[in-house]
Amino acid sequence: MKKFLYLHFGFVEPTPEIMAAWMAWFELISDKVVDQGGQFSGGREISKSGIRDLPLNMESITGYTVIEAESLEAAEKLAQSNPFIASIRIYEVMSM
Repeated sequence: MKKFLYLHFGFVEPTPEIMAAWMAWFELISDKVVDQGGQFSGGREISKSGIRDLPLNMESITGYTVIEAESLEAAEKLAQSNPFIASIRIYEVMSM
């Protein structure tokens, strides 16, 4: 099995319906989850031009999940059932 990182993008104030949908999705993929990650709050970006606060909005990374799957295509299929707000980006985690 390979490991894949889901980066969850987009923030809206969670409603009970949104939370229920997320909990149902995590239950659906529970046998594939390596690290559930959690939800992010505000952050900061450090770059050569300085430091800036990162607000929570539709372009924000709001959490991550690490899963195991046979392939990128299998990881994509699992992600398609996610109740994402804006999008999910998927990366294969390479072993060192």
